[in-house]
Amino acid sequence: MQVKIDEPKSLGGTDTGMNPVELLLSALGGCVTISLLTFAPKFNVNIQDCYVTLEGDLDPDGFLGKNPAVRKGFSHIRFTVHLKTDSSRENVQKLYDHFEKNCPVADTLQGVPISGVYEMNS
Repeated sequence: MQVKIDEPKSLGGTDTGMNPVELLLSALGGCVTISLLTFAPKFNVNIQDCYVTLEGDLDPDGFLGKNPAVRKGFSHIRFTVHLKTDSSRENVQKLYDHFEKNCPVADTLQGVPISGVYEMNS
């Protein structure tokens, strides 16, 4: 698999691919959708259509070092799940509650420590 990652022209990119934070939102939206579809049968929910809309608040002044008081990443991420189903609201709520506790990407975004190293090749 190959994914093209870029930045908008205003940040020195060519605007021919998602930027890293858009890719992060995409990963969350994909995981939300897959989690709901995976667990739906367990809660007797018949999903006829499902998609997720997402948005996040990000001030580029943090990333660009213009304001050290501004967070470098998202300060808030919001999403809405759009479901078409003939299942009961009670079952859908149980499914949603289960998803909230079991979505791997959402879990990862909940303040997990990140550590990294680098390797140099001559």
